[in-house]
Amino acid sequence: MSDVQSVTDATFADTVLLSEKPVLVDFWAEWCGPCRQIAPVLNEIAATYGDKITVVKMNVDEQPQTAAGLGVIGLPTVAVFNKGEMVKNLVGAKPKSIYLKELADFIG
Repeated sequence: MSDVQSVTDATFADTVLLSEKPVLVDFWAEWCGPCRQIAPVLNEIAATYGDKITVVKMNVDEQPQTAAGLGVIGLPTVAVFNKGEMVKNLVGAKPKSIYLKELADFIG
């Protein structure tokens, strides 16, 4: 799977927490410039490593419940979930090399 899909408060548990493979969640908002800046990087990661990690986006303005419950207060927040648990949490725009380093345990 190489496409970045959107998740909602209603689909988060099934898509992210119950996933068989690790899931990178991009918590973003339309007004967030750094969120737009990292979108192409996350699309590239999804295209290259989609067989090992699922990449999804959650618009926190449209879907505030999950983000609030997870304590997401800064955007963009890129979180990695594995076996239903948040195992990584990166706040702010980062270069692709940082994301790849942080994902190394999951993408090989």
